[in-house]
Amino acid sequence: MSLHDRIAEAQVEQRETEGFSDFGGPVNERRIAQVCDQAKHSLFERVGFAEIARITSAYDAPHAREELLPALEAALNTDVQAHLSAEERRRVFEVVLNDIAGLGPLQPLLEDDSVTEIMVNGKDSTFVEREGVLEGLGSLFDTDEQIRIAIDRIISPLGRRVDERSPMVNARLPSGYRVNAVIPPIALDGPTLTIRKFSDRISSLDHLVRLGSLPPWYATLLSFAVRLRQDLAVAGGTGSGKTTLLNALSCEIPVGERIVTIEDSAELKFTQHPHVVRLEAREASIEGEGAVSIHDLVVNALRMRPDRIVVGEVRNREAIDMIDAMNTGHDGSLTTLHAGSAEETIVRLTLLARYGVDLSSDLIEDQIAMALDGIVMSVRMPGGARYVSSYTGVTRRAGGGVDLEEYVSFDAASATWSLVREPPFISEALRLGALGEEEVEQWRRSCPDA
Repeated sequence: MSLHDRIAEAQVEQRETEGFSDFGGPVNERRIAQVCDQAKHSLFERVGFAEIARITSAYDAPHAREELLPALEAALNTDVQAHLSAEERRRVFEVVLNDIAGLGPLQPLLEDDSVTEIMVNGKDSTFVEREGVLEGLGSLFDTDEQIRIAIDRIISPLGRRVDERSPMVNARLPSGYRVNAVIPPIALDGPTLTIRKFSDRISSLDHLVRLGSLPPWYATLLSFAVRLRQDLAVAGGTGSGKTTLLNALSCEIPVGERIVTIEDSAELKFTQHPHVVRLEAREASIEGEGAVSIHDLVVNALRMRPDRIVVGEVRNREAIDMIDAMNTGHDGSLTTLHAGSAEETIVRLTLLARYGVDLSSDLIEDQIAMALDGIVMSVRMPGGARYVSSYTGVTRRAGGGVDLEEYVSFDAASATWSLVREPPFISEALRLGALGEEEVEQWRRSCPDA
């Protein structure tokens, strides 16, 4: 039985009226809840609150469940007077251990690699995203209080809190998953919890090619761009794969360079590169102190002797700091931002930069044109498929402003790519010897209409 089937069965509307069976019949959820309460009480008496707290804080959820399973089996066999079928027994183990060592009904979803996002919209509605498509699971929680307990379990170890005075919070699980929680009175339909998961499986341009997200010749072109220290912005909508693409591009940075990564929530993975310094922003503590913004980290990174600066996403005044870094010798820097097109990327960068500096839009556009070399777009199609779409060059227009020239175009209807124009940095790299003639000729032959 799949995880989805088990969750759906556990949340059936008529769970209170189903019969209890010792022979594999329907699971009576009310009866199971009573057994779980008894088993949990017995487990705490056997192991002790202090020891359970030590286990759950010292290990991740799967390991903590393994540590507690023998004691729970003993409690269920000895202390709980109930005749359970194999399926009901498994259900008790799952519920009790997830409640104590994990995040309750969310724990199986966190451990399911096919789920990329979890969205709890109050106690009556939960959705997950699988392969870019939303899927409703109905109600996983009985009360809003259970959701609040799950939220508190996530944020308490981080020294964070959420209450009526501060009803919104962003956090990160030890696994690196990004968490956002909003509670009443801001959330009108009950506590809302969103968990964005990030896969370690996609870590290179080659992997994206195997997934069909872009063709091999396009991946080679992007690899050339990173190796040749082009300053790139990855842009796209929410859930379009910007962070995944940024991570894949970052893996093309030569191993002899020092990389400083700056993120709101640490998501980038560098499993092969030997010289990476990872920095993560921090919100204020419960006392309202200790906040460290992306802006602060970008300014500090300039003092850390970086060869490359990789900013997970620019959302505010740090945009001007990123532009300054690109203009002051830190070529080959990478970042992402929300935008629907290359033109919108320039407009959004201009608006964000004005938060940090009192300059006219024309002057900021000049700075962007001199700093940024290219914009790579990522898109998510209605069916859930994600693609690396267009690649647009950025240059300074004569007389001031930004000129955009498309190098690679993408046709969404047919999911095909075309090389509109060979980027000028290719011929310049050949002239300087930064690329070999043989590898460039091989790439040219692989391009469409070559």
